[in-house]
Amino acid sequence: MTQDATSHRRLILASQSKIRRELLSNAGIDFETMTSHVDEVAAKDAMRSDGVSLSDQAVILAEMKALRVSQTMQGIVIGADQILDLDGKGFDKPSTRHEAKERLLELSGRSHYLQTAVVGCIEGRVVWKHLVRPRLTMRRLAPQFIDDFVEAEGDDILASVGAYQIEKTGIHLFERIEGDYFSILGLPLLPLLAWLREIGAVRT
Repeated sequence: MTQDATSHRRLILASQSKIRRELLSNAGIDFETMTSHVDEVAAKDAMRSDGVSLSDQAVILAEMKALRVSQTMQGIVIGADQILDLDGKGFDKPSTRHEAKERLLELSGRSHYLQTAVVGCIEGRVVWKHLVRPRLTMRRLAPQFIDDFVEAEGDDILASVGAYQIEKTGIHLFERIEGDYFSILGLPLLPLLAWLREIGAVRT
């Protein structure tokens, strides 16, 4: 694995996620981005029909994204996925502000997990994977507060599976957060950087 990685130091993020790009850029990592074009909705529907756990779904989707790009591109390809887990019920990103408001109403006063996976592929092979499950507990929120919050945030809120962005004003929604900050944002950055250093892809 080390020999393959060090011979292909080009790093590719198989995602167009703005926050994942920002996290890698802020860490001083030189990388490219490429969309995987994986049909995530169809893949999740199939896995949920088969009873695949939410944690396994996140890992499999991250693998699918990384593998799709890695099959055609030389280098180290990083794929990631995140699924909101509320008592075993999985949620994806809301598609409308109305759906975002309903999401926040359902999360209000309860704890949920963010099943967050990151996968590394080289030459069409999965060579590394990592899963974390941050736990977040939301304050009990009044419906009017939720309406005002969603309208103030606008469509930016649709970029988050929980209809919140804790790196912004969404932090006010919570009374307790347990887990790695970067993983909550969608990319387990510390274990990813440790792996990249291990294989010689970034400076130690």
